[in-house]
Amino acid sequence: MGAIFFSFTSLRYFYYADRRHIHRHQTSIMGKRQAVQRRSRHIVSNQAGPHERLAETVRTHLTHPFQKPVQPHTRAAFEHLQACLTAAGAAPDVDRALILDACCGVGDSSRHLAVRHPDCRVIGVDRSAHRLARHRDGRLPDNLILLRADLVDLYRLMRGAGWRLARHCLFYPNPYPKAAHLGRRWHGSPVFPDMLALGGMLEVRSNWRVYVDEFAGALRLCGIEATVEPWTADSPVTAFERKYRDSGHGLWRLCADVNGFAGAAVPPPLNF
Repeated sequence: MGAIFFSFTSLRYFYYADRRHIHRHQTSIMGKRQAVQRRSRHIVSNQAGPHERLAETVRTHLTHPFQKPVQPHTRAAFEHLQACLTAAGAAPDVDRALILDACCGVGDSSRHLAVRHPDCRVIGVDRSAHRLARHRDGRLPDNLILLRADLVDLYRLMRGAGWRLARHCLFYPNPYPKAAHLGRRWHGSPVFPDMLALGGMLEVRSNWRVYVDEFAGALRLCGIEATVEPWTADSPVTAFERKYRDSGHGLWRLCADVNGFAGAAVPPPLNF
């Protein structure tokens, strides 16, 4: 059975004894549904194209290793992940057929990848225990591990341990559309070189064309060419992908082979 590592938040059960409380509960549900509908609106940004400081930002991160200390909880999660892979006979130094599903949310895309690639070990990672705890109705595929961890730290731990990926999936990450938030996007993050150093075939999907164009530009600055193409999502792998498609959003996919990233051979020191 697939291994899972995350912390469950406390569960609270509310019982409503009268119509007033029931009405409040129904109103709360309606509010949540409206919030979900709002999330399907088209992205609004003060950027019409790739950020004017993209090149400066990426070059800075390429020449100045990220020095943020690794948090203990992510280090513990990484050690647990290593133990799970070793027990499954899929240690990274023995079997590199690893697929990383970054920011996997509730894990729908991770399940899809695990079923589609039965010979690979799929690792779905999200920082939210609440999201990972949803939809636990059925058994996980045997080749799937869901992990609660901070990817900013996990990427560096994986790189420091010499991990290499077969595939690296990043489906509909938070686009942070404000121009001032370039540093929050994955390609504008100080951890971007660590992501690329893991190698593999990288696939990024987004409902914001600027995001994938910008990502492609960041890869080009690292000596990697990427293809960007419209994505039809005939068989959506996440609820977001389905919602965006059904709402008429343009969907985009970036694909790149990052195995040749020049910075992969020089992992920076880690602070604990």
